[in-house]
Amino acid sequence: MTNRIILNQTAYFGRGAISHIIDEAKSHGYKKALIVTDKELIRVNVATRVVALLKSAGLDFAVFDEVMPNPTVDVVKHGVNAFKQAQADYLIAIGGGSPQDTSKAIGIIINNPDFADVLSLEGVAPTTAPCVPIIAIPTTAGTAAEVTINYVITDEQRRRKFVCVDPHDIPLVAIIDPDMMSSMPASLKAATGVDALTHAIEGYTTQAAWELTDMFHLKAIEIIARALRASVQGDPQGVDDMALGQYIAGMGFSNVGLGLVHGMAHPLGAFYNTPHGVANAILLPHIMEYNAAQTGEKFRAIAVAMGVEQAKTLSLEHARTAAVDAVKQLCREVGIPASLREVGLKKTDIPALAQAALDDVCTGGNPRQATLEDIQALYQAIY
Repeated sequence: MTNRIILNQTAYFGRGAISHIIDEAKSHGYKKALIVTDKELIRVNVATRVVALLKSAGLDFAVFDEVMPNPTVDVVKHGVNAFKQAQADYLIAIGGGSPQDTSKAIGIIINNPDFADVLSLEGVAPTTAPCVPIIAIPTTAGTAAEVTINYVITDEQRRRKFVCVDPHDIPLVAIIDPDMMSSMPASLKAATGVDALTHAIEGYTTQAAWELTDMFHLKAIEIIARALRASVQGDPQGVDDMALGQYIAGMGFSNVGLGLVHGMAHPLGAFYNTPHGVANAILLPHIMEYNAAQTGEKFRAIAVAMGVEQAKTLSLEHARTAAVDAVKQLCREVGIPASLREVGLKKTDIPALAQAALDDVCTGGNPRQATLEDIQALYQAIY
């Protein structure tokens, strides 16, 4: 058996890192960028920081700002048309997971036009060419989409989200600049932060996990556990640490997959447009309890990384409970909603949600094999 790791060609970290956009664009000989972002990031002058840099360097660009949360097939198609009309040759993705995912889909389709319907990208699509070069600049500390080979698109016609896994889509350059995350409200910091924690915990316990990715995931859990509260409260060091922690989690889970938390979160986004980080955050401790008996000693290591005192000497059962309790406490302290009812879940939708979750590509990596009945019961319990 062999294991594979795919990461960005180059990544920059630290405040002011966006200045490296200019050197990267010039060194690669790029002529014109399509900036992919959303209107809110334009309004709050986050994306405009990059615009100002490009203007000051005399670099040409166009802006596509039609991205929305849980980006749809139509948004991707509009973005492909915008890239062609701009006669661009590279992408600059500015935002959270939605602009990053949209950029990946645009970049793949431009260089693999047989997949222009977008829907055929689901799963592990047989694309043959690397996507258009992407310089990825996250504005949230959570999704790690800037370092992953995954992206998620919403099919509005069928009320479902589908996951695309493609080594050809990873951004060429990632720029992790905490200054670009400064406008996040506390609620978004909390939700995206627990999203990052979910990536780390699910990546650590997924069936494909191995020693190298375990190293990434445990370090990410440690950083997020110590930094998230401070980040939510506006502490600059906490923001810096979360920017790093979420990226490290992405280095791992991108290469080994996730689990049932994501499998159950994706349908919530498709049905109710629930923000992905919020859905993950609500589900995480409950799915941890469901999985605990199938995780060996890994929950003890999670408890240690979460800062639980004496976790190394507790019985295995108590160590598992301590890990779950530590996650629950963190979620409470940063203001995560307690139930799915608070984000619009309707009991009448549970059968359809459960079927969508069972079919989701992430669910297959869960350490405990989930049945349709199990998933229905979990949705019901978390209602």
